[in-house]
Amino acid sequence: MGILNHIALISAAFVILQTRWSSSWPMDPTLGFLRLPLNKSNFHVQKPYDLQESERYSFKHGVHKMWVYFTDKPLYRNSPTHPRTEIRITGYDYSSGVWQFEGYGYVPCGTANVTIMQVFGGSPHATTFMLRVGQNGTLTYYRSAVLASNMYDRWFRLNVIHDANASHLKVYIDGVLKFEAPGRGGTSHYFKCGVYSQPDGSYYMESRWKGIKVLKKCG
Repeated sequence: MGILNHIALISAAFVILQTRWSSSWPMDPTLGFLRLPLNKSNFHVQKPYDLQESERYSFKHGVHKMWVYFTDKPLYRNSPTHPRTEIRITGYDYSSGVWQFEGYGYVPCGTANVTIMQVFGGSPHATTFMLRVGQNGTLTYYRSAVLASNMYDRWFRLNVIHDANASHLKVYIDGVLKFEAPGRGGTSHYFKCGVYSQPDGSYYMESRWKGIKVLKKCG
């Protein structure tokens, strides 16, 4: 085998290894993105309609804590939706461009079958993305793909990138690309996090969030 063939084989092997490393090695998904200003006015708390905000939400030492019970009321009177306590990020609804949500999440043991983060807006579906906590602390894309396991009782970094123009999503957990999926339509989107009960949700549901950021692709 000639030296050129040896070089070609070495180059091919390097590309394969580089691809494997890049998909499993932590990185900073926010590179090339502009962080947008957020303050208290951008965090609208959605909660059971018959309760005070303080009964299902607290903000202490930089941590947003949200909880809900399966027997709670929905967001609005006579709404067919399940109970929730969520932060709806306002001021940055979008229909085009490349946008990113970053936050550090925490889910206590026992919380199960509940959505903890959403990219709202889809057609004919209501959402483009849902991050769901399943049994035993798994994080899943809706009810299908498992993104991570054994996530109870620890902080994790979540980055969700939505390219609205290309209708494409990327999901990073602790800086590692875990999932990609096509978008689900819709003409207007925004980010949410917290707890939104699903039909088979646990009796008590809780998630905590800190370091929440909204970013937009530069250029």
